[in-house]
Amino acid sequence: MPSKRTARIGALTVATICSTVSAVVLTSPAEAESIRIHDIQGTTRTSPLVGQQVTGVEGIVTGVRTYGSRGFWIQDTRADADPATSEGVFVFTSSRPTVAVGDAVTVSGTVGEFVPGGTSSGNQSVTQITRPTITVVSSGNAVPAATVIDTKSVPKKYAPAGDPAAAGSVNGLTLAPAEYALDHYESLEGMNVQVSDTRVVGATDPFTELWVTVKPRENDNRRGGTVYDSYSSQNTGRLQIQSLGAVADFPKANVGDTLKGTTAGPLDYNQFGGYTLVANQLGTLKQGGLERETTVKQARGELAVATYNVENLDPSDASFADHAAAITHHLRSPDIVALEEIQDNNGATNDGTVAADRTVTKLVDAIKAAGGPAYEWRSIDPVNLADGGEPGGNIRQVFLFNPERVSFTDRAGGDATTAVGVTQEDGEARLTVSPGRVDPANAAWTNSRKPLAGEFSFQGKTVFVIANHFASKGGDQALHSEFQPPKRSSETQRHLQATVVNTFVKQILAKDKKAAVIALGDINDFEFSETTELLEDGGALWSAVKSLPKYERYSYVFQGNTQVLDQILVSRSVRRADGFEYDSVHTNSEFNDQISDHDPQVLRFEP
Repeated sequence: MPSKRTARIGALTVATICSTVSAVVLTSPAEAESIRIHDIQGTTRTSPLVGQQVTGVEGIVTGVRTYGSRGFWIQDTRADADPATSEGVFVFTSSRPTVAVGDAVTVSGTVGEFVPGGTSSGNQSVTQITRPTITVVSSGNAVPAATVIDTKSVPKKYAPAGDPAAAGSVNGLTLAPAEYALDHYESLEGMNVQVSDTRVVGATDPFTELWVTVKPRENDNRRGGTVYDSYSSQNTGRLQIQSLGAVADFPKANVGDTLKGTTAGPLDYNQFGGYTLVANQLGTLKQGGLERETTVKQARGELAVATYNVENLDPSDASFADHAAAITHHLRSPDIVALEEIQDNNGATNDGTVAADRTVTKLVDAIKAAGGPAYEWRSIDPVNLADGGEPGGNIRQVFLFNPERVSFTDRAGGDATTAVGVTQEDGEARLTVSPGRVDPANAAWTNSRKPLAGEFSFQGKTVFVIANHFASKGGDQALHSEFQPPKRSSETQRHLQATVVNTFVKQILAKDKKAAVIALGDINDFEFSETTELLEDGGALWSAVKSLPKYERYSYVFQGNTQVLDQILVSRSVRRADGFEYDSVHTNSEFNDQISDHDPQVLRFEP
């Protein structure tokens, strides 16, 4: 799961606000009287005047930001003829700006390049004027007409390939705004822009932002989202929307809703979404009527197995009743539920506590109160601070199972550091410990959750279930990165983890090639990724989400892209079983009032 944001002010962190980037200074000084905004912006992503003092830069104020990275945007009314040069720029004041929209101003200061998130993030930079001296020439002027961003204006290609001589950076490349979407947005950086009648593809989040698309037919699905189904399907029409107005006035939108009419304001760039329309005019929210999905109840002879990331659940949370309702009603009380992100009994308090019995018991009791089964559970407490996640939280996977339908085969000896093995008895595979952890000492699991393996019996037939929570995507370069294609550094660890799980599954199948094996959980990677390929290696497993149409393959929405992170992978005997049916149950990811950022997944089959 991508890393969560903390210590945030408005749309930017304090660390981001203070971060600036220096670049090469021109050898010859710029002539102040001739400098206009398009001269400062230039034809690449970084200004040709970085580090230089400029004076008398003229513009009309188009937007004022009084929070976070405080400052204002100005735009030149005398545009040049080059489509690659922006006519707008941000003036960073640090303190609350004293200008107003419609003011004609002249600005003197230093040209800089600001990288949201810092240079190590790989993000692009924002050209700005810092340490400004501002003169208001007149007030009440008309704001330059907003440039329309729509299906026709945004190219189909996402980004150019970066310069190999510059480690893949696109910063030095001349912008081609008619050819690449990222170049088109960059050519409008700081300018007044507008979108109209845009569909929401990323619900309003706690940081008062949402995502829309200006290309309603681009990889769209029946619930209003935009599907990310390959590394080359970045979805060029996505744009983040924030607001310069009051937080209370920001719409609470779900995927599939529409911002009717015009949404307009300066085009910014930030670390949490790249190019962002910071609106001083917001369209009117028209609700699309999206409802939470409910899966089909399993038949008497069908086994229902689910995975559900409950997002750092601990006893202090207020979401237990909601999670219980989701499991009982929307998932229809699966026989086995693999939970991810169950925290210890005092949550993020870092005092050495690792037990999570209070957390799980509270959830089990809530499910029973909601009309669900009296689930029993199995898990293994991790070594303190060894499994990553929120510091002090000690997240782990937990099996819930309905004892009226399924029995758990307990074999003593499993603990945080003991590896589960596989033996054979009467021609069938057996786990040496149950529950047990898969190769917990392997370096693949450093600061990451170790897989939890359990042996279950359903109507006299053995089913092996392996609950996983692979390493997060934290540290990966964003799709909108300065580096193209962006580097996915986090997948190195997931590849190692996938290999370990695949090896363990093969050990089971070596003892019984017809064994029913299910490896499931928050894989933190896509169904088309190399991580999934390594899990499937040799035909040991197959990702069941691929049984769905492409438009239905998603469990998570990130920056307006609906995508797969949660998966259920199955051995051949499960895939070929009667009644095989997979469902990604969309209860969270598309909604502004989500109780988790993941959608649960359910598999039904007859063992």
